[in-house]
Amino acid sequence: MNDGICLLQNKSVELCKEKMQRTAKKYADEDQIPKQKSPQRKGMMYEEKWGEIVSAWLFEDSKLRKKSRRTKKKIFRDLVELGFKGSYRTVCYFISEWENSHVEGKDKGFERLEHPPSDAQVDFGVMV
Repeated sequence: MNDGICLLQNKSVELCKEKMQRTAKKYADEDQIPKQKSPQRKGMMYEEKWGEIVSAWLFEDSKLRKKSRRTKKKIFRDLVELGFKGSYRTVCYFISEWENSHVEGKDKGFERLEHPPSDAQVDFGVMV
């Protein structure tokens, strides 16, 4: 796969393979381990008080029945009454991110099946 990239850049295949081997060795020797990049959250929901307010509301609502919880529209209207100048879409994005990061025990509707490894019988017969 990387050979094709090297050939497009007019490099020889041997040079590319040497470079790939050095990179693999570097990671195998643990001289340089790639670090996870955590995205910096920015915007009015994170930099101002709005995100904390919405997080508190969502946490309170998570303890209530589903019918009794605030909707996204209701949260947006309440924020506007408090002086929020952002858009409805901004609130929706923040709520989606919050739900993805805070809902752990949610039933996903399926259960992962795992089977222990064992022997299997295979018939390589001939079909006529």
